[in-house]
Amino acid sequence: MSSQATGSMRLFRFIVRRDWLRLVIWIAAITAITVAVPPAFQDLYPTQAARDAMAETMKNPAMTAMVGPGNLDHYTLGAMTTHQMLLLTAVAVAIMNILLAVRFTRAEEEAGISEMLLALPVGRRAPLLAAAGVLAAVNFALAAAVSTGLASLGMDSLTVIGSMLYGLTLGGAGLLFASVALIAAQLSESARGATGLAMITLVLAFLIRAAGDAAESRVSWLSPLGWVTAVQPFAGNHPWPLALLAIGGILLFGIAWALQGRRDLGAGLLHARQGRTHASKFLQTPLGLVLRLQRTAMITWGIGMLVLGLAYGSVLGDLESFFDGNELLQNMLTVGSTRPIAEQFLPMLMLVMALIATIPAILSMQRLLGEEKNGRIDSILGRPVSRVRLIGTYLTVAGINGIVMNSLAAAGLWLASHSAMATRLPLSMIMGASAVQIPAILVLIALCTLLIGALPKASPLIWIVLVYSFVVLYLGSLFQLPAWMAGISPFGSVPAWPVEEMDWVAVVELVVVGVIVGVGGVFGYRERNIG
Repeated sequence: MSSQATGSMRLFRFIVRRDWLRLVIWIAAITAITVAVPPAFQDLYPTQAARDAMAETMKNPAMTAMVGPGNLDHYTLGAMTTHQMLLLTAVAVAIMNILLAVRFTRAEEEAGISEMLLALPVGRRAPLLAAAGVLAAVNFALAAAVSTGLASLGMDSLTVIGSMLYGLTLGGAGLLFASVALIAAQLSESARGATGLAMITLVLAFLIRAAGDAAESRVSWLSPLGWVTAVQPFAGNHPWPLALLAIGGILLFGIAWALQGRRDLGAGLLHARQGRTHASKFLQTPLGLVLRLQRTAMITWGIGMLVLGLAYGSVLGDLESFFDGNELLQNMLTVGSTRPIAEQFLPMLMLVMALIATIPAILSMQRLLGEEKNGRIDSILGRPVSRVRLIGTYLTVAGINGIVMNSLAAAGLWLASHSAMATRLPLSMIMGASAVQIPAILVLIALCTLLIGALPKASPLIWIVLVYSFVVLYLGSLFQLPAWMAGISPFGSVPAWPVEEMDWVAVVELVVVGVIVGVGGVFGYRERNIG
């Protein structure tokens, strides 16, 4: 084993030096959001009576399925933070670990980096061990940062022990799903496939836990996310589920270690099925090829968006109890409107789902840049395919992606609200409120196209625009931010239909801006150097 691990420390340092900024951003972002939640809850629910009233609204199977069980009989500030945030933050940490684990392993093999490293005096399993070491360090750093940040708030019920358990729970969940991703990297032949396998595992873990928690059965113990909610920091402080997370992570890493010894470099244990001898005429076109390459990701995101809509729709019937007597939450509603609260809150729900639907659309567009970096674009441009047609194809697929994801979320919301509400919202109203967000989604896709076409190194800036839009438009009404800040985002120009009158001028302006920006990106891509 020692010879196979030779050079792992040097590879560890290499990964840290190369990706230190990426790692710091992940840790800082998750820590900042976690530490910001308790003060926000303190402002929203300043008294125990207000928190108890919120606890009553959370006593339904739909909310339990979404956020897990909690100590609703003693709903302190700490118990509220754990109940409403721990599970969702653990999912975010799991996603972080999946993306990093695949990047450090399968993606490097796919790019040929591992082959070059193994030509040096480096053991065969050194890359896997180095990746696992970096992931362990990242999760320990995250656990320490979250624990320290929560304890430093000095707020009632946010005890030091509870803060430590909160941080360790996130770190333990991260390590377990990092091991899941390392196994997926041994099974799949591509980074895309490994990420898909690991993400599917995460989704299944969430669904199993949700089914078990909603039915109050022991089925949730079959999911590691059920172990996460069982810790109950600030509400029960049960440390023993952390042992399950640690043992599970170690055992899964052992499986990944064993699987790596059974495959060749660059190969996966799950071989791709043999395709047809000749591609169809549609697959021989740029559009057919791009759709085929992104098919799995689109299906996975589509299921996720449908589930998201179902989750939001299931709580529409309880909105009145959520907003009753809470002035800060009522700031999110239209002032002076006599419409039902569900209709007033519908534009905000559609905004959130549209922002999330923009993520897969941007990822779809950025696949063009990824293909370029991996040197696969030349083989396409070497055929009678122009640059304009190529980037136009990716732009078309990204636009379809955003529209479909947004529509699936709206359809899920309508399906769930149909059974959760006494007075049901019409399908035409829900789909219309969803459709008005589409021009803003297309503007962000066009902006991503412009960055790829003119400033490819600055393409990650599109995520800053998306996060800015979420913070200003979703939280801005709570904290009463200036109106001009919302106007900077394309989503700030979307009319709040059906509460407000339809502003067709604003919609047309968004479409025109999207077309101009998108065309600028297409022509920028035509003129710049590739590679």
